[in-house]
Amino acid sequence: MASRGQGADDTFFAAAAEAAREHGKVIPVDDHIASPDEKNADEFVDDTPHVHETPEGLVAPTGEEMETLRHVSDYINWSTYLIAFVEMAERFSYYGSTAVWTNFIQQPLPAGSKTGAGGKFGQSGALGKGQQVATGLTTFNAFWTYCTPILGAYIADTYIGRYKTIMFSIAICLLGHILLIISAVPPVIVHANGSLACLAVAMVVMGLGTGGFKSNISPLIAEQQRSLKPFVRVKKGGERVIVDPAMTTARVYMWFYFFINIGSLIGPIGMTYGEKYIGFWFSYMLPTVVYLCCPLVLFVGRHRYRHTKPEGSVTIQSFRLWAYAAKGRWSLNPVKMWRSMHDQSFWENVKPSTIPVDRRPTWMTFDDKWVEEVRRGFKACAVFVWYPIYWLPYNQIINNLTSQAAVMSTHGVPNDVINNLDPFAILILIPLHDLVIYPFCRSIGVRVTPLRKITAGFITGALAMLAAAVTQHYIYKTSPCGYHAANAGCEVSPLNVWIQTPSYVLIAASEIYASITGLEYAFTKAPKNMKSLVMSMFLFTSAISSAIGKAFVSLSTDPLLVWNYGVMGVLSFIGGILFWVTFYKLDQDEEALNNIESGDFLGQGQKEKASV
Repeated sequence: MASRGQGADDTFFAAAAEAAREHGKVIPVDDHIASPDEKNADEFVDDTPHVHETPEGLVAPTGEEMETLRHVSDYINWSTYLIAFVEMAERFSYYGSTAVWTNFIQQPLPAGSKTGAGGKFGQSGALGKGQQVATGLTTFNAFWTYCTPILGAYIADTYIGRYKTIMFSIAICLLGHILLIISAVPPVIVHANGSLACLAVAMVVMGLGTGGFKSNISPLIAEQQRSLKPFVRVKKGGERVIVDPAMTTARVYMWFYFFINIGSLIGPIGMTYGEKYIGFWFSYMLPTVVYLCCPLVLFVGRHRYRHTKPEGSVTIQSFRLWAYAAKGRWSLNPVKMWRSMHDQSFWENVKPSTIPVDRRPTWMTFDDKWVEEVRRGFKACAVFVWYPIYWLPYNQIINNLTSQAAVMSTHGVPNDVINNLDPFAILILIPLHDLVIYPFCRSIGVRVTPLRKITAGFITGALAMLAAAVTQHYIYKTSPCGYHAANAGCEVSPLNVWIQTPSYVLIAASEIYASITGLEYAFTKAPKNMKSLVMSMFLFTSAISSAIGKAFVSLSTDPLLVWNYGVMGVLSFIGGILFWVTFYKLDQDEEALNNIESGDFLGQGQKEKASV
C-alpha cells in the first residue's frame, strides 16, 4: 500500500537521520538533586575524549556509533517523579469521584437517609433518576472530558505555556469538586432536582479543568529528561553506550502510567466503600482533599521543572502551512489526490528556502526545519486516526464487562469493584515489561518500536474481547434464564466472577502496548512548540470512540452480548492488521523521525521585536 510519496519520504528520512547523527547536539543539563535512579547511574563514567564533546561533558554520537553501540535509557530524575505524583493525585480524585456517579444518579435515596449511604445490605443512591439518565450523563462526561484537552492545549502552546495552564486548570477543577460536595450534602441531596442541577454543572466545570490538565501534564513530564538528543556514555566496564532519548521517553511514560493506575485503583475502591458506609458527601470530599496536593507539589517544584515557552499562534500557522501546501492538489479522483497529497514535493515546496522572499506569505516566520517538524506531527496524527477502533474494546470495561459481572456469582464482592482488575494488572505488568520483557526483546535483536507496540495493543485488545465472548457464552449456557441472564428476578449464573480475569489482564496488556505508546508517540513526533496540541489530538480519539460506540448500543443487551464482544474483537483485530499494513514503512523511519532537528518559529511577540 506504499505510494510514490512514501518512497520519497524514505529517502528524505534516511538523509535526515544521517545528518542528525553526524551533527547531533545535546541540551545543557540543569543543576538538580540526584534521584534514586540517577544515583544508581554512577556506573557510567564519561572520561573518553571525543570529537563531539560538549561543554557540559555530554558526548554526541557519530553516525557509526548510532548504528553499532548499544542503546540504553537515561535515569529518571526527581522532577519527573514529582509530576507523576501530581498525576496520581489527580487520577485518584477524578476516578474516585466519578466511580460513584452511576449509583448517585440512578438509585433512589434510601429510606430515612440524608447521605445516600446504603449500609452493609442496602443499595446506596441519591437522585433516583434511573439507568437511562445515569448512562446519558456519564457518557456525556466521558465525551466532554476528552474534547476539552484541545482547548487546553491551544492555550498552552499559544499563550501561557504548559505549567500555567495546568495551574489554572487545577483551579477550575477544584471549583468543580466543590460543586460536587455541595450536590451531596444533606440539605441539598434530599432535593433531587436541585442536586442533579448542581451535579451537571460540576461535570461541565470538572471536564473543562480536566481537559486543560491532561493535555499538558503528559508533555510536561517527558520534557524533564536531561537531553532530547542521543549522547554517549562509557560504563565502568569500558562499554560505550548511546543514551537514547526515545527509550527514555518510553520508560518515563511507562512509569507515568504506573502512577496513573495507582490513583485509578485506590480512588474508586475507597470511594465505593465510602459511598456505601458513610455517604456520597464523603466520596466527593476526600478526592477533593487529595486533589489539593496537586497545586502544592507543582508549586514546590516550580523552579526545578523544564518549561517550553509559548511561541504565539503556532497551531494556526501549522494549519496554514498545510493548506498552503495543499493548493492545487485537490482532485475529484481520490487516487490522484492521495498521490498528490503524499508526494515528496507536498512539504518540500513550502519550505521557506524554496520560496523567493518577495513571494513568501507574511505569516511564514519559520525555517525549513520547522516545516519538517510539522510534517512529522501530521504523520503522528495520521497514526492516531486508527485509535478510536482500539478504544472500542477498552471502553467495555466501564459498561458491559461491569454488567457481565453482575450476572455471575460474586460471593459478596460488589460487581463495580471487579473492573479494578485492570489497574491492578497494569501495576504488575508495567515493571514486568520495563525490567524483563522489553530488555529481553532488545537483547535478542527484536526492535521494540512504537508502531509495533501499538499493533500489539490492537491484537491484545481483540484477544480480550474473545475471552469476554467465551465467558458470555457460558453465562448464557449456565444461567437459569438462558439467553436472558440479566432479567429482573433471575438467579445469577453459578460461574465465578473471577473468570473475567483474562479479559481484564489482556486489556491491561493492550494499554501498555497502545495507550502508553500513544502518549510516547504524541510527544516524540510533535513539533517542540505543539506538543500539547498533538497530545490533545491523541486524547480526542477517545471521545471519537465514545461517539462511535453509540452505534453498537443495540448489541449491549441480552441475548446479543456474545455478538457485542465478538464484533468489538473482530474490529480491533482487523484494525490492528490494517494499521500495520498502513504504517510499516513509517516504522522503518522511526529513528530518522526522532532525530529531525528542531526548527525556529518566530511568534507574534518575537516578530514585533524583530521588526523594531
